[in-house]
Amino acid sequence: MIHEFSSHHSIFNQFISEIRDEKIQKDSLRFRRNIERIGEIMAYEISKTFDYELKEVTTPLGVAEVNVPTQSPMLCTIMRAGLPMHQGMLNVFDAADSAFVAAFRKHDAAGNFEIEVDYVSAPPLDGVELIICDPMLATGLSLEKVYKKLMQRGTPARVHIACIIASETGLQHLRSKLPESTRYWIGAIDSELTAHSYIVPGLGDAGDLAFGKKE
Repeated sequence: MIHEFSSHHSIFNQFISEIRDEKIQKDSLRFRRNIERIGEIMAYEISKTFDYELKEVTTPLGVAEVNVPTQSPMLCTIMRAGLPMHQGMLNVFDAADSAFVAAFRKHDAAGNFEIEVDYVSAPPLDGVELIICDPMLATGLSLEKVYKKLMQRGTPARVHIACIIASETGLQHLRSKLPESTRYWIGAIDSELTAHSYIVPGLGDAGDLAFGKKE
């Protein structure tokens, strides 16, 4: 299942337009806050797919019956660009456990690269609703490797991939490599991926825009 948020009219599109805007995105605080708000909206929509149970809540005047989720999800973020998005989801899923993964492109002298995953911190994943957050889905290789690393920690009940901007190529790659039951929550899908694996029109380097340029 693919849910593309920008295909529907909502305030979500305002946040997408601002993180893409080369003038507005120069304000790193506003960029991070927009990423966070996008994470909040995505979390709300993802929550609609969870399992729910009826719970009785005692109020000052009586007892109310409310349907609540049966469990909190596990949030996994690919550092460092995913941190504001992670915070946005934590604002909604405030009881969620967290996992963190470091993945990066290791370039050679010819300009080619391989994906390195050099850090994984995650609780056991058996039976959880796992949400993997990564703002940019370019080739899909990073998320594929991260997914395989995480599956060494257990088997989730369901897996959700949440990305703000995705290339068609990267999305197709993941759908060919990950289980058919995986659910994809995408802010916007862009058609072009350059020879250097940059999404066009994209928005640039989300990590640099949020936290400053890296060496």
